[in-house]
Formats: sequence, structure tokens, C-alpha cells
Amino acid sequence: MSPRSSRSRRPLRSAVTTAITVATAAAFALTAAPAHAASGPDPSVWPELSRTTQATAKYGYEGSAASGGYARTDTCVADPAEGAMGYHYVNPANIDSVDPRKPAALVYADGSDFADGRKLVAVEWIVKDTGQATAPTLFGQTFQKDQLPGYFTLHAWLYKPNSAGLFAAWNPEVVCPTV
Repeated sequence: MSPRSSRSRRPLRSAVTTAITVATAAAFALTAAPAHAASGPDPSVWPELSRTTQATAKYGYEGSAASGGYARTDTCVADPAEGAMGYHYVNPANIDSVDPRKPAALVYADGSDFADGRKLVAVEWIVKDTGQATAPTLFGQTFQKDQLPGYFTLHAWLYKPNSAGLFAAWNPEVVCPTV
């Protein structure tokens, strides 16, 4: 083999090594927790939350919710003191689910940073209150009782940072339009 041919393989070998390194880094980046994870819950919940993100990211734009069986509610839910939730799309088949991949509701909001319509900001699990002795839990979080009368609920603000907390019911940064 001539010295010239071994030299021509080095750039190819280097390019292959670089491509593998970049692909590996990208794979890890796709499974990493969102940037606000450091101030959020116990880090051990992020693998389960990543399943939620993988299952719901396809609903990022409001128009795609119907393809997953989610039906729009026409009210933007807000609290004058706490902030807002936004517009809920509910999939009745997922009510009573505590599966990270099957939230009962997708929550959308308007915003100046959403130039082309409402965007997915959070997901919500909804479990009927049947008089059970304890509230359901998911991600190490206890569901809130009667946020929605007769139900336990848990929000996860995976798509919009929430200064009140990742699992808070209300987000001070979400605003409903005034009528």
C-alpha cells in the first residue's frame, strides 16, 4: 500500500469518527431533560417525563390535537390571582389514566411568541374522584383535588416554562384574552 493511499484514508476515518460522535451527542440531546429541569422536580422523574414529551410533541400545533382524539373546549381557563392554564383539548379515553404517555388533556395558549396560532404549553392528567382514600400520584407528585370539581388533576408544563413550578396548576406567564 502506498503512503499516499493511507493518507487519503485518514480524512475519511476522521470524518466517520466525527459523524459518529455528532450522532451520539444528538441522540443524548434528544433524550435529555428540558433546560428548566435543574429547578424542577427530582431528576429521577425526567426519564418518565421524556416519555410524555415523546408522546405529545406531535401535538405542538393546535390543529394536530384532533388527530389524537383530543376535542377542544372553547374556554381559556384563568384565575385573576394565579395566572392561567389556557385552552384544554380533552381525550375522554385518557381520563383516569396515570400513564405518562396518555395525558387526558393538552393545554394550548396564545402568545406574542406564537405568531402562527396557539401552541402546546402543558399536558394534564385527569382522574375521577370516586372517593378513593388517597389522591393518585405520578412523577412523585400528588394530584390536586377539585381543581376541576369531582376530579383529581396534575399539570406538567413541559412546553412553556412556569415560574410557579413544573407541576403547578396555574402559569403566571400564560394570559387568556380579555373579552
